[in-house]
Amino acid sequence: METTTKIGQLTIVVTALLSILPACGTAAAGEQNAPLKRVLWADKPVVILPNQPKPIKYFQHLWGSSVYPLGNGRLGCTVYGGMAEEHIQFNEDTLWIGDEENTGAYQNFGDMFITLEGHADASPAGSKYRRELDIEKALHTISYELAGVRYRREYFACHPANVLVFRLTADKNGAYTGTISLKDAHQGDTNAVGNTIAFSGALGGKIGLNYEARTLVLNEGGSITATNGIISFKACDGLVILLDAGTDYLNQRDKGWKQQHPRRRISERLAEASKRSFDDLLAEHVKDYQHLFNRVTLELGATDAETRNLTTADRLSAYRQNKPDPDIEETLFQHARYLMISSSRPGDMPATLQGVWNTYNNPPWRSDYHTDVNVEMNYWFVDQANLSECFLPLAEWVNSIRDVRREATRKEFNVRGWATRSENGIFGGATYHWVPGDASWAAQNLWDHYAFTQDKEYLRTRAYPVMKELCEYWEDSLRARPDGKLVSPKSQSPEHGPFAEGNSYEQQLAWDLFSNFIEASEALGVDPEYRAKVADMKNRLLGPQIGKWGQLQEWAEDLDDPKDQHRHLSHLIAVHPGRQISPLPTPQLAEAAKVSMNARGDGATGWSKAWKICIWARLQDGDRAYKLIGEFIKGNVYPNLWGYHPPFQIDCNFGYAAGVCEMLVQSHLGTIHLLPALPKAWPTGKVKGLRARGGYEVDMEWKDGALTQAVVRGIFNEPGKVAVRCGKGTSKLTLDKGQSRMLRPGDFGAEK
Repeated sequence: METTTKIGQLTIVVTALLSILPACGTAAAGEQNAPLKRVLWADKPVVILPNQPKPIKYFQHLWGSSVYPLGNGRLGCTVYGGMAEEHIQFNEDTLWIGDEENTGAYQNFGDMFITLEGHADASPAGSKYRRELDIEKALHTISYELAGVRYRREYFACHPANVLVFRLTADKNGAYTGTISLKDAHQGDTNAVGNTIAFSGALGGKIGLNYEARTLVLNEGGSITATNGIISFKACDGLVILLDAGTDYLNQRDKGWKQQHPRRRISERLAEASKRSFDDLLAEHVKDYQHLFNRVTLELGATDAETRNLTTADRLSAYRQNKPDPDIEETLFQHARYLMISSSRPGDMPATLQGVWNTYNNPPWRSDYHTDVNVEMNYWFVDQANLSECFLPLAEWVNSIRDVRREATRKEFNVRGWATRSENGIFGGATYHWVPGDASWAAQNLWDHYAFTQDKEYLRTRAYPVMKELCEYWEDSLRARPDGKLVSPKSQSPEHGPFAEGNSYEQQLAWDLFSNFIEASEALGVDPEYRAKVADMKNRLLGPQIGKWGQLQEWAEDLDDPKDQHRHLSHLIAVHPGRQISPLPTPQLAEAAKVSMNARGDGATGWSKAWKICIWARLQDGDRAYKLIGEFIKGNVYPNLWGYHPPFQIDCNFGYAAGVCEMLVQSHLGTIHLLPALPKAWPTGKVKGLRARGGYEVDMEWKDGALTQAVVRGIFNEPGKVAVRCGKGTSKLTLDKGQSRMLRPGDFGAEK
């Protein structure tokens, strides 16, 4: 069957498309080369060595080192950018195996290939090849010249239309001849009819999700033909390709975790998107994306023009040779925000260990929700970085698995409430060893979202029920020592050491849970009697201990090895992300934390370095935090700016962003602390739009290492007072919602 289709108002001439889009960012007027801060680019396609065994792929991570990712929260794809053959690997966030007992694993959905006739012998050399990812627009473009023809591809993951969109254009009519094909990662058959290619199937296991992927091909000029599961196109001026995929997963256990087959939803989304022009879809996509992305701007210094003009890979190489590049430090922060917007939107699943991107069916660590640091680290920075909406998928996932975890916990421990193992899937199944503190750590994230947003309906329906259940777990599980102190039952400090009572990981998380529950109960005006019981348990908890070599003990007993440089920092949760230890209210414990941090060293994996940035920032040592920023960028960042463990783990990126936030603004102690850990390497800069707990937003400028001005705005808060600290001075403000106050150095009086 041969068809010819017009693509709405497709403009083939590759000229000023981007000029019709909203202006770049909110950078200061006159800022030079601002877009370069927000563009990742390379001068050649991604090259993947063929036939590599999976363990090598995992740890060298050939897939994840150079591809540029796109995502709209639910759908994700990675782009290889070949000239003779474009390869786009795609994911959808509910394609999982597993059940209520087994974690299972996040799955690869499939691949799309676009082969181009006449490009087979092409080489980037002399072709002016460029592929780039503009993280300000969430737009991927590829351009090159062959035989006097200029080719251009533009790709984006549209959240409003909820489909992936790809356009191929050229400055010569009839320049495109080739084929388009889909490949099911689970070996299902692919069919092509008219201008549509599709595959569908069912995963194995007790639940066995049904899935489908569908591509709609729209051509400008020329013709297309569907044959043997492939669409061939001939002498086309341009192409628009729409791709969608989905499963019948539903996050409701009482409905068997399933809903209707996804075919109808996919077909309707593609049909609606196909009625609109590419330019219209793109403009709507950019507007939607920038509504989130443009809330925060950050400037940490100036990078010289020569360095700015290097490819991203070459900039990283220069940075490793100690070439200063504050722009790349800013870009990594904004890149983390790009990745969060792209992999965690309301109504979708939370970001996994690899966000929404995964090219394996047996991925590293299942590409799951690891709850002994990793999924929590994913969401530390979200509210601080003014992306509160992106937090909601985590709360919805936790809510969806509660019943499964309660039953498993009662069966294992015969207690109320619930706990989990460290590996978790979308159906509530969990594997690896039990880590009872993990659930309380996830609840800390839930509380923190309320602390930033002051959303009492969210607190009442999502955070508070979980927190109360976990308090009941600890009420039934804590052991009273002869001195009356309460300690947790025998467990391991993730992921090492002996199984012992009262490990600091769980003691600190129980303290944090109890503290948050008490405040939540007061905020909602509920459960006063149980609140009193929880307060009593909190007062009886064994607190942090200082050991024989001055360290913060990892266990109730003084068992710490000063030569232990394990990647996990579980006994330092009280510093970050908790609020039990800080240099101001608990200076002795803070010093002990420094001893432990120095003993652990500055090495280890990417996510561990990111956490260390956060901890040193909370300990108000900006120069030590910055040292780790440098080591993280030099040793744990791929050319596409994905962070690696190794392999690629998105918590590295998100943890880095959390660290930058903590260096600039802290609010965990009830005071908004400006520039608490500013390093000497960032003497002059400004930031706009960071959030503080209590419902506030902060803009700041500083010069020569000192604050010059700040604006504090009431965003979500109820009318009330807030203290703002800078250096050793404090300013007390009263702000209603919508009000703002400018602060200058003279407004911070000395503390009494």
